[in-house]
Amino acid sequence: MRTLINRLFNRTGTRALDAAGSGRRWESAQSINSLNSTILAGANTAARRAGWYARNNPWITAAVDSLVGNVVGAGIKPQSNHPDRAVRETLQTLWLRWTDHADTGGLADFYGLQAMAVRAMIESGESFARLRVSPEANFSVPLSMELLDREQVPTDLHRDIGGGARIRAGIEFNSAGQRVAYRVSSFRPGDPLGSSRMDPVRVPAADFIHLFKPLAAGQLRGITWLAPVLLRLHELDQFEDASLVKAKVAALFTGFITDPDGTAGGLSGSNNSGVLTVGMEPGSLIPLPPGTDIRFSTPTEHDAYAPFVKNHLRAVAAGMGLPYELLSGDLEGVTYSSIRAGLIEFRRRVEQLQHNVVVHLFCRPVWERFVRLAVLSGDLPAHDFDRNPATYLGCDWLPPKFDYVDPKKDVEAEILAIDAGLKSRTQAISERGYDAENIDAEIAADKERADALGLCFEPRPAAPQQGPANA
Repeated sequence: MRTLINRLFNRTGTRALDAAGSGRRWESAQSINSLNSTILAGANTAARRAGWYARNNPWITAAVDSLVGNVVGAGIKPQSNHPDRAVRETLQTLWLRWTDHADTGGLADFYGLQAMAVRAMIESGESFARLRVSPEANFSVPLSMELLDREQVPTDLHRDIGGGARIRAGIEFNSAGQRVAYRVSSFRPGDPLGSSRMDPVRVPAADFIHLFKPLAAGQLRGITWLAPVLLRLHELDQFEDASLVKAKVAALFTGFITDPDGTAGGLSGSNNSGVLTVGMEPGSLIPLPPGTDIRFSTPTEHDAYAPFVKNHLRAVAAGMGLPYELLSGDLEGVTYSSIRAGLIEFRRRVEQLQHNVVVHLFCRPVWERFVRLAVLSGDLPAHDFDRNPATYLGCDWLPPKFDYVDPKKDVEAEILAIDAGLKSRTQAISERGYDAENIDAEIAADKERADALGLCFEPRPAAPQQGPANA
């Protein structure tokens, strides 16, 4: 009896993890053995499906736009850390002049390229950009960028090239496991002038940017952010189609004539292919032959549509890392406290994406190449660059400022923090995506101009309130 009790309550021996168990309850369960093998086997199909939903599904379109708008916004902008103010101002001037010419195709500036690259990363799982040096360019720093389609770097290209180096999923690694080059097709998928028989060209990793969100160490390629929700979206589309057809059938005004004796005839109206059309007007009385009756179709209706769709959209929003309200636009029952709490968690994720993914993999390589070319072209005087390049390459990336529902409270909280010494004005201004030195210079210039014109914009003290007149 004691042995039986111990077995029942598992007091002896070591109990295995339930998640690693077996038996009838785990018969249909699936598992992933290798993230890379899973991505390489299905990433292309998932990316094409995600692209279809991003173009055709209104909720996914809104979700992708919301993610791009929160991660990039008007642009994640650099601020040089060089100790010499003159060098910082020169770099800023050169950068602002170059951003308008950053795109090789001329469709966007650098911040527009940021948004397109992040959009491709969300939809397809990854995006690529090639850095090109154009000595014939008509602007100072001869640098331009070309965004590439993910399928231009073939996922099925694997090769051992000797000496411990090899190509895995179109990426060349040296014997130390470092990325040294990418194999890139010159044509986009579906290009009518492209040739599938041409071998991809080798592009050094220093001239290439691979933007994706790493999920595990050693990950080779990215996977669409819609992967956890694609099947649910497909089922939701089917449910909506069926609900729409049902609603259309319910809206049809259809009547059925019953004739038990088979003696009905001479009914008023026109008969077209067995369909009797009778005009009906308010207050009209239509006689029927003896033994006939009319019954109208009344399809059953249910109110499960809205809860079902809302539950699915909540799951889709959770799978994409978005608050439900941003995905659906449904603000019913939302309060200031609830929306702020949801946005705080969402913005923690956005900040992680901005600094750990977009800045590290996309922005930082562009800035380093830009500074080096500015020095080589002579536009940036830097005689000590070879001895101390870090002072020129150092930079802070300023993402756009997050605004809450009540910005007045946020500004008051910042003022209190600055007055209490918990943060500096420079930090507060940088968090808004601006350069503190430029702001101070603009404020000084505004005050000087206002004084010269005799203008005064200082807040005036409120007039004293008068009490009621004595009787």
